Amino acid sequence: MSERKTTAYALGVLFVINTLNFFDRVIGGALGEPIRREWNLSDSALGALGTAFTLLYAFVGIPLGRLSDRTSRKTILAAAVFLWSALTAVSGITRTYWQLFATRLGVGVGEAACAPAATSLIGDLVPPQRRARAMSIFMMGLPIGIALSYLVGSFVAHAWGWRAAFFVAGLPGLLVAIAALFIAEPARGMKETVVVGTRTRAGSPWRILLSIPTLWWLILSGALHNFNMYALGSFLSPLLMRYHGAGLRQAGLITMVVYGLSGIPGLLAGGALADRWAVKRRDGRLLIAAICTALAAPLMLLALMRPAKDIVLFIVFGSLACMVMYVYYASVYATLQDVVEPSLRGTAMSLYFFAMYVLGASFGPLATGMASDYFTRKAATAAGVADAAGKALDPFRGAGLHSAMFLIPLLCLLLALVLFAATRTLGRDMDRMRVGIGAEE
Repeated sequence: MSERKTTAYALGVLFVINTLNFFDRVIGGALGEPIRREWNLSDSALGALGTAFTLLYAFVGIPLGRLSDRTSRKTILAAAVFLWSALTAVSGITRTYWQLFATRLGVGVGEAACAPAATSLIGDLVPPQRRARAMSIFMMGLPIGIALSYLVGSFVAHAWGWRAAFFVAGLPGLLVAIAALFIAEPARGMKETVVVGTRTRAGSPWRILLSIPTLWWLILSGALHNFNMYALGSFLSPLLMRYHGAGLRQAGLITMVVYGLSGIPGLLAGGALADRWAVKRRDGRLLIAAICTALAAPLMLLALMRPAKDIVLFIVFGSLACMVMYVYYASVYATLQDVVEPSLRGTAMSLYFFAMYVLGASFGPLATGMASDYFTRKAATAAGVADAAGKALDPFRGAGLHSAMFLIPLLCLLLALVLFAATRTLGRDMDRMRVGIGAEE
């Protein structure tokens, strides 16, 4: 098989793996409202399902990231896909909140291997000048996986119940795990401008990584970005049902468009534009990410300011906001490859994801859920319903969740500032990486 076909096959399988990664990851958000109703959960408890997943995902990702720098990445991916897919299917036979909680923890263990191993592979499959576009293909699994999750999950749950949706989500991964074993493992560093082999600079890998100022900014940006994305993933569908009066299937379709399909043009256009700007200026990719994130704030604000039942304009502004938010992935993931040497990229990605999920994704659903509960009680008190609890609060949950979601545009502005700050250190760190690895030969 030619190198071009080998690369195309690998990128194709990695795209499918990432699609299943996010399909299985967000299926809990797609099914959140029927799960909450069956077990009479608070929004804090619902958000805690996502928090538990992401915390374990982050902690397990560190050793798995180191492992991906030392052994076969395709083998790691195959085992991981099999594990998380099997446990997603097992979620369908749970009968209590805590049983579901435990299976979602297990899914997090499997999915923790995906990004470090896959992005490390991509860094060795394509040259630096095309990495943002390659990353955009891989990360297209995010919006498509999310879109399919909400589409399939809502329709299956409507027809056969939410447990059946977990069965449907888990089964395809068992076949994809086999396909991963046929990826041709590339040599580390083979696509760099400087041929570097598999060696790295002397010293602790953690010391080397933490001495890169740009990586610190990228880690902080990841925490902010993931807070927003996981808050949306957990509560966009419930917001549509409670505040805008959508049914389960309608909410699933709208979420599929706003939070899922909108990411496809964002990733494709953003990846191409980021690579083009990277040719013109070294910080071009990060500038694209910063500008797009800054644009997301007013667009999301306009979506949230639409009155109840005004679903059409909510879809328009919400989709545009999410579209530009997705540009982050292609731009920032490619930038991380620019400042970290090949033999440490799996470790760097696991470190980035650790902070991204511990400080961002874990707090996004939980903090948004807690804010929603606070504003729900406040709305109940304002309506003269004192000491309400449980189902008595249901009439006020739409207004409470709506108020909590205004955290998202605020954090978009902060994220844009962090990305602009990262452009100030990028050039020096790119030079340090190239000099450091070049000196090894």
